[in-house]
Amino acid sequence: MKFKLLPGLALVLSATTLMGQGVVPRQVLAFYYPWYSVDRAGTNGKHWGAINAPAHQTSATAQYPARGVYNSMDPAVVRSQIQLAQSNGITGFIVSWFGRVSEQERNDASVPVLLQCADELHFKISIYWEQEPGSAARRNAHAVDDLVYLATQFGTNDAFLKVDGKPVIFVYERVLTQMRNAPWQEILSEARARAGPFLLIADKYEVEHARLFSGLHRYNISWAMVGKTPGEIRAWAAQYDGDGVKLARLYHRISCVTVIPGYNDTKLRKPGRIVDRQDGQLYRVLWEEAIRANPDWVVITSWNEWLEGTEIEPSVEDGDKYLKLTAEYAGQFTKLPPVEPDALDP
Repeated sequence: MKFKLLPGLALVLSATTLMGQGVVPRQVLAFYYPWYSVDRAGTNGKHWGAINAPAHQTSATAQYPARGVYNSMDPAVVRSQIQLAQSNGITGFIVSWFGRVSEQERNDASVPVLLQCADELHFKISIYWEQEPGSAARRNAHAVDDLVYLATQFGTNDAFLKVDGKPVIFVYERVLTQMRNAPWQEILSEARARAGPFLLIADKYEVEHARLFSGLHRYNISWAMVGKTPGEIRAWAAQYDGDGVKLARLYHRISCVTVIPGYNDTKLRKPGRIVDRQDGQLYRVLWEEAIRANPDWVVITSWNEWLEGTEIEPSVEDGDKYLKLTAEYAGQFTKLPPVEPDALDP
Protein backbone atom coordinates (compact mmCIF):
# COMPACT_ATOMS: atom_id res chain seq x y z
CA MET A 1 0.00 0.00 0.00
CA LYS A 2 1.53 3.30 -1.08
CA PHE A 3 0.24 6.72 -0.11
CA LYS A 4 0.76 9.86 -2.19
CA LEU A 5 0.17 13.42 -1.08
CA LEU A 6 -2.59 14.98 -3.16
CA PRO A 7 -1.57 18.00 -5.33
CA GLY A 8 -1.36 21.18 -3.29
CA LEU A 9 -2.36 19.39 -0.11
CA ALA A 10 0.85 20.21 1.74
CA LEU A 11 -0.14 23.88 1.59
CA VAL A 12 -3.36 23.30 3.49
CA LEU A 13 -2.45 20.57 5.95
CA SER A 14 -2.36 22.95 8.90
CA ALA A 15 -5.79 24.27 7.99
CA THR A 16 -7.41 20.86 7.66
CA THR A 17 -5.69 19.13 10.58
CA LEU A 18 -8.25 18.24 13.25
CA MET A 19 -5.85 17.10 15.93
CA GLY A 20 -3.69 19.86 17.35
CA GLN A 21 -3.47 18.11 20.71
CA GLY A 22 -0.36 17.13 22.61
CA VAL A 23 0.64 13.59 23.49
CA VAL A 24 -1.99 10.90 22.77
CA PRO A 25 -2.01 8.41 25.68
CA ARG A 26 -1.60 4.74 24.78
CA GLN A 27 -4.83 2.74 24.70
CA VAL A 28 -5.72 -0.90 24.16
CA LEU A 29 -9.36 -0.92 23.09
CA ALA A 30 -11.66 -3.83 22.24
CA PHE A 31 -14.78 -3.72 20.08
CA TYR A 32 -17.75 -4.68 22.24
CA TYR A 33 -21.28 -5.88 21.34
CA PRO A 34 -24.15 -5.18 23.78
CA TRP A 35 -26.82 -6.98 21.77
CA TYR A 36 -27.20 -10.34 23.57
CA SER A 37 -30.23 -11.55 25.52
CA VAL A 38 -31.66 -14.85 26.71
CA ASP A 39 -35.32 -15.84 27.08
CA ARG A 40 -36.76 -16.98 30.40
CA ALA A 41 -36.52 -20.63 29.45
CA GLY A 42 -32.84 -20.23 28.58
CA THR A 43 -33.34 -22.03 25.27
CA ASN A 44 -33.24 -19.11 22.86
CA GLY A 45 -31.67 -15.70 22.75
CA LYS A 46 -31.04 -12.59 20.70
CA HIS A 47 -27.84 -13.19 18.69
CA TRP A 48 -27.40 -16.57 20.39
CA GLY A 49 -30.16 -18.33 18.49
CA ALA A 50 -31.21 -21.72 19.80
CA ILE A 51 -29.33 -22.50 23.01
CA ASN A 52 -28.27 -25.94 24.20
CA ALA A 53 -26.58 -25.09 27.47
CA PRO A 54 -25.75 -28.69 28.57
CA ALA A 55 -23.96 -29.27 25.24
CA HIS A 56 -22.34 -25.81 25.30
CA GLN A 57 -23.77 -24.93 21.90
CA THR A 58 -25.80 -22.19 20.24
CA SER A 59 -27.13 -22.15 16.70
CA ALA A 60 -25.59 -18.74 15.96
CA THR A 61 -22.04 -19.01 17.28
CA ALA A 62 -19.10 -21.29 16.54
CA GLN A 63 -17.92 -21.25 20.16
CA TYR A 64 -19.64 -21.01 23.54
CA PRO A 65 -18.98 -18.49 26.32
CA ALA A 66 -17.20 -19.93 29.34
CA ARG A 67 -19.59 -17.98 31.57
CA GLY A 68 -22.59 -19.28 29.61
CA VAL A 69 -24.89 -17.25 27.41
CA TYR A 70 -25.80 -13.89 28.92
CA ASN A 71 -27.95 -10.79 28.81
CA SER A 72 -26.00 -7.67 27.85
CA MET A 73 -28.35 -5.41 29.81
CA ASP A 74 -27.45 -7.09 33.10
CA PRO A 75 -25.18 -4.68 35.04
CA ALA A 76 -23.57 -7.60 36.87
CA VAL A 77 -22.53 -9.13 33.54
CA VAL A 78 -21.24 -5.80 32.23
CA ARG A 79 -19.32 -5.10 35.43
CA SER A 80 -17.64 -8.51 35.39
CA GLN A 81 -16.74 -8.14 31.69
CA ILE A 82 -15.10 -4.78 32.35
CA GLN A 83 -13.20 -6.15 35.34
CA LEU A 84 -11.98 -9.10 33.31
CA ALA A 85 -10.91 -6.92 30.40
CA GLN A 86 -9.23 -4.38 32.65
CA SER A 87 -7.30 -6.99 34.60
CA ASN A 88 -5.84 -8.24 31.31
CA GLY A 89 -4.59 -4.94 29.96
CA ILE A 90 -7.59 -3.57 28.05
CA THR A 91 -8.24 0.09 28.77
CA GLY A 92 -11.63 0.53 27.12
CA PHE A 93 -14.48 -0.87 25.00
CA ILE A 94 -15.66 0.52 21.65
CA VAL A 95 -19.39 -0.18 21.86
CA SER A 96 -21.42 -1.06 18.77
CA TRP A 97 -24.15 1.55 18.17
CA PHE A 98 -26.81 1.28 15.45
CA GLY A 99 -28.71 4.45 16.24
CA ARG A 100 -31.15 5.93 18.70
CA VAL A 101 -34.06 3.88 17.38
CA SER A 102 -33.53 0.50 15.78
CA GLU A 103 -35.83 -2.46 15.28
CA GLN A 104 -32.85 -4.78 15.36
CA GLU A 105 -30.73 -3.64 18.27
CA ARG A 106 -30.93 -2.35 21.85
CA ASN A 107 -27.51 -0.75 21.67
CA ASP A 108 -28.55 2.76 22.63
CA ALA A 109 -30.18 1.64 25.88
CA SER A 110 -27.10 -0.39 26.79
CA VAL A 111 -24.67 2.55 26.65
CA PRO A 112 -25.75 4.15 29.96
CA VAL A 113 -25.31 0.78 31.67
CA LEU A 114 -21.80 0.46 30.26
CA LEU A 115 -20.89 4.04 31.16
CA GLN A 116 -22.09 3.65 34.73
CA CYS A 117 -20.11 0.44 35.26
CA ALA A 118 -17.07 1.88 33.48
CA ASP A 119 -17.17 5.02 35.63
CA GLU A 120 -17.20 2.93 38.79
CA LEU A 121 -14.20 0.91 37.58
CA HIS A 122 -12.16 3.72 35.94
CA PHE A 123 -12.53 2.15 32.52
CA LYS A 124 -13.19 3.90 29.19
CA ILE A 125 -16.09 3.60 26.76
CA SER A 126 -16.26 4.81 23.16
CA ILE A 127 -18.93 4.35 20.50
CA TYR A 128 -18.76 2.45 17.21
CA TRP A 129 -21.08 4.33 14.84
CA GLU A 130 -22.32 1.42 12.73
CA GLN A 131 -24.89 2.76 10.26
CA GLU A 132 -26.55 5.90 8.91
CA PRO A 133 -29.96 5.21 7.35
CA GLY A 134 -31.83 7.34 4.85
CA SER A 135 -30.61 8.98 1.67
CA ALA A 136 -29.10 12.20 0.33
CA ALA A 137 -29.83 15.39 2.28
CA ARG A 138 -32.02 13.59 4.80
CA ARG A 139 -29.17 11.20 5.64
CA ASN A 140 -26.71 14.07 6.02
CA ALA A 141 -29.00 15.91 8.43
CA HIS A 142 -29.58 12.68 10.34
CA ALA A 143 -25.82 12.16 10.60
CA VAL A 144 -25.41 15.60 12.14
CA ASP A 145 -28.14 14.81 14.66
CA ASP A 146 -26.54 11.45 15.50
CA LEU A 147 -23.13 13.00 16.08
CA VAL A 148 -24.59 15.75 18.26
CA TYR A 149 -26.53 13.14 20.22
CA LEU A 150 -23.49 10.93 20.78
CA ALA A 151 -21.24 13.83 21.77
CA THR A 152 -23.72 15.44 24.15
CA GLN A 153 -25.65 12.45 25.50
CA PHE A 154 -22.69 10.14 26.11
CA GLY A 155 -19.51 12.05 25.31
CA THR A 156 -19.76 14.29 28.36
CA ASN A 157 -19.65 11.31 30.72
CA ASP A 158 -16.41 11.00 32.72
CA ALA A 159 -16.01 7.40 31.53
CA PHE A 160 -16.24 8.28 27.85
CA LEU A 161 -12.93 8.03 25.98
CA LYS A 162 -11.47 11.49 25.32
CA VAL A 163 -8.30 13.05 23.98
CA ASP A 164 -7.62 16.54 25.33
CA GLY A 165 -11.18 16.61 26.61
CA LYS A 166 -12.67 15.77 23.19
CA PRO A 167 -14.97 12.71 23.00
CA VAL A 168 -13.69 10.00 20.63
CA ILE A 169 -16.16 8.22 18.33
CA PHE A 170 -15.19 5.42 15.92
CA VAL A 171 -16.86 5.27 12.48
CA TYR A 172 -17.46 1.89 10.85
CA GLU A 173 -16.78 1.43 7.14
CA ARG A 174 -20.51 0.91 6.48
CA VAL A 175 -21.20 4.54 7.44
CA LEU A 176 -18.40 5.74 5.15
CA THR A 177 -19.88 3.69 2.30
CA GLN A 178 -23.44 4.84 2.94
CA MET A 179 -22.21 8.45 2.98
CA ARG A 180 -19.66 8.12 0.19
CA ASN A 181 -20.60 11.41 -1.45
CA ALA A 182 -21.59 13.28 1.70
CA PRO A 183 -20.23 16.79 2.39
CA TRP A 184 -18.29 15.63 5.43
CA GLN A 185 -16.66 18.98 6.19
CA GLU A 186 -20.08 20.63 6.38
CA ILE A 187 -21.50 17.79 8.49
CA LEU A 188 -18.61 17.94 10.95
CA SER A 189 -18.66 21.73 11.15
CA GLU A 190 -22.37 21.83 11.91
CA ALA A 191 -22.19 18.99 14.43
CA ARG A 192 -19.25 20.60 16.24
CA ALA A 193 -20.99 23.97 16.26
CA ARG A 194 -23.90 22.35 18.09
CA ALA A 195 -22.08 19.83 20.29
CA GLY A 196 -18.59 21.20 20.78
CA PRO A 197 -15.38 19.49 19.63
CA PHE A 198 -15.18 15.72 19.18
CA LEU A 199 -12.91 13.33 17.30
CA LEU A 200 -13.90 10.73 14.69
CA ILE A 201 -11.71 7.69 13.96
CA ALA A 202 -12.52 6.35 10.48
CA ASP A 203 -12.45 2.70 9.40
CA LYS A 204 -10.14 3.27 6.41
CA TYR A 205 -6.45 3.56 5.65
CA GLU A 206 -6.92 6.01 2.79
CA VAL A 207 -5.71 9.55 2.11
CA GLU A 208 -9.19 11.06 1.71
CA HIS A 209 -10.15 9.80 5.18
CA ALA A 210 -6.87 10.91 6.71
CA ARG A 211 -7.63 14.39 5.43
CA LEU A 212 -11.15 14.50 6.87
CA PHE A 213 -11.09 12.58 10.12
CA SER A 214 -9.22 12.68 13.42
CA GLY A 215 -7.74 9.21 13.19
CA LEU A 216 -7.68 5.94 11.24
CA HIS A 217 -8.37 2.34 12.18
CA ARG A 218 -9.50 -0.92 10.55
CA TYR A 219 -12.16 -3.21 11.97
CA ASN A 220 -12.06 -6.41 9.94
CA ILE A 221 -8.70 -7.59 8.64
CA SER A 222 -9.71 -11.25 8.32
CA TRP A 223 -9.73 -11.01 4.51
CA ALA A 224 -5.92 -10.85 4.57
CA MET A 225 -5.46 -13.85 6.87
CA VAL A 226 -7.25 -16.62 4.99
CA GLY A 227 -4.98 -19.58 4.25
CA LYS A 228 -1.79 -17.80 5.33
CA THR A 229 0.99 -19.22 7.45
CA PRO A 230 2.21 -17.25 10.50
CA GLY A 231 5.23 -16.12 8.47
CA GLU A 232 3.04 -14.86 5.62
CA ILE A 233 0.76 -13.08 8.09
CA ARG A 234 3.76 -11.44 9.74
CA ALA A 235 5.04 -10.11 6.40
CA TRP A 236 1.59 -8.80 5.49
CA ALA A 237 1.05 -7.15 8.89
CA ALA A 238 4.48 -5.54 8.91
CA GLN A 239 3.66 -3.76 5.65
CA TYR A 240 -0.01 -3.04 6.29
CA ASP A 241 0.36 -1.83 9.87
CA GLY A 242 3.43 0.21 9.05
CA ASP A 243 1.72 1.91 6.11
CA GLY A 244 -1.39 2.66 8.17
CA VAL A 245 0.59 4.28 10.97
CA LYS A 246 2.72 6.20 8.48
CA LEU A 247 -0.40 7.62 6.82
CA ALA A 248 -1.88 8.72 10.14
CA ARG A 249 1.39 10.33 11.20
CA LEU A 250 1.68 12.16 7.89
CA TYR A 251 -1.65 13.89 8.50
CA HIS A 252 -1.22 14.32 12.28
CA ARG A 253 -3.98 11.82 13.05
CA ILE A 254 -4.45 9.24 15.78
CA SER A 255 -3.08 5.94 14.50
CA CYS A 256 -4.65 2.57 15.33
CA VAL A 257 -3.54 -0.96 14.46
CA THR A 258 -5.92 -3.93 14.64
CA VAL A 259 -5.33 -7.41 16.05
CA ILE A 260 -7.71 -10.38 15.76
CA PRO A 261 -7.53 -13.86 17.32
CA GLY A 262 -9.21 -15.55 14.33
CA TYR A 263 -12.48 -15.45 12.41
CA ASN A 264 -15.41 -17.80 11.79
CA ASP A 265 -18.74 -16.48 10.51
CA THR A 266 -19.93 -19.71 8.88
CA LYS A 267 -23.05 -19.88 11.09
CA LEU A 268 -23.93 -16.34 10.09
CA ARG A 269 -23.10 -16.29 6.37
CA LYS A 270 -22.89 -18.86 3.59
CA PRO A 271 -20.35 -20.00 2.69
CA GLY A 272 -18.71 -17.63 5.19
CA ARG A 273 -15.06 -17.24 6.05
CA ILE A 274 -12.77 -19.06 8.44
CA VAL A 275 -9.41 -17.81 9.68
CA ASP A 276 -7.86 -20.47 11.87
CA ARG A 277 -6.63 -19.26 15.25
CA GLN A 278 -3.56 -21.50 14.93
CA ASP A 279 -3.61 -22.13 18.68
CA GLY A 280 -2.96 -18.46 19.41
CA GLN A 281 -0.12 -18.01 16.94
CA LEU A 282 -2.15 -15.71 14.67
CA TYR A 283 -2.90 -13.40 17.61
CA ARG A 284 0.73 -13.42 18.74
CA VAL A 285 2.07 -12.49 15.32
CA LEU A 286 -0.44 -9.67 14.87
CA TRP A 287 0.31 -8.27 18.32
CA GLU A 288 4.06 -8.37 17.74
CA GLU A 289 3.74 -6.51 14.45
CA ALA A 290 1.28 -4.04 15.95
CA ILE A 291 3.75 -3.15 18.68
CA ARG A 292 6.54 -2.88 16.12
CA ALA A 293 4.45 -0.44 14.06
CA ASN A 294 4.18 1.80 17.15
CA PRO A 295 0.62 3.17 16.74
CA ASP A 296 -1.04 5.36 19.32
CA TRP A 297 -3.67 2.70 20.00
CA VAL A 298 -4.11 -1.03 19.46
CA VAL A 299 -7.71 -2.09 18.78
CA ILE A 300 -8.86 -5.66 19.28
CA THR A 301 -11.53 -7.23 17.09
CA SER A 302 -13.18 -8.22 19.32
CA TRP A 303 -14.16 -8.66 22.95
CA ASN A 304 -17.40 -10.51 22.18
CA GLU A 305 -18.43 -10.64 18.51
CA TRP A 306 -19.33 -14.31 18.91
CA LEU A 307 -21.26 -14.42 15.63
CA GLU A 308 -18.11 -13.75 13.60
CA GLY A 309 -15.85 -15.78 15.86
CA THR A 310 -13.46 -12.96 16.76
CA GLU A 311 -14.10 -13.01 20.50
CA ILE A 312 -11.32 -13.00 23.09
CA GLU A 313 -13.86 -13.24 25.90
CA PRO A 314 -13.26 -16.65 27.55
CA SER A 315 -14.89 -19.59 25.78
CA VAL A 316 -15.47 -23.23 26.66
CA GLU A 317 -13.20 -24.20 23.76
CA ASP A 318 -10.25 -21.86 24.41
CA GLY A 319 -10.62 -20.94 28.07
CA ASP A 320 -8.87 -17.67 28.90
CA LYS A 321 -5.95 -18.22 26.50
CA TYR A 322 -6.62 -15.03 24.54
CA LEU A 323 -6.98 -12.92 27.65
CA LYS A 324 -3.60 -14.13 28.87
CA LEU A 325 -2.06 -13.29 25.50
CA THR A 326 -3.74 -9.89 25.61
CA ALA A 327 -2.32 -9.20 29.05
CA GLU A 328 1.16 -10.17 27.89
CA TYR A 329 1.22 -7.92 24.83
CA ALA A 330 -0.93 -5.08 26.14
CA GLY A 331 1.50 -4.75 29.02
CA GLN A 332 4.39 -4.39 26.58
CA PHE A 333 2.52 -1.87 24.44
CA THR A 334 1.21 0.43 27.16
CA LYS A 335 4.67 0.67 28.74
CA LEU A 336 6.02 2.28 25.58
CA PRO A 337 6.33 6.07 25.80
CA PRO A 338 3.62 7.94 23.86
CA VAL A 339 4.57 9.36 20.50
CA GLU A 340 5.66 12.96 21.02
CA PRO A 341 3.88 15.65 18.98
CA ASP A 342 7.08 16.48 17.06
CA ALA A 343 7.20 12.89 15.86
CA LEU A 344 3.87 13.41 14.13
CA ASP A 345 5.32 15.92 11.67
CA PRO A 346 5.38 14.82 8.00
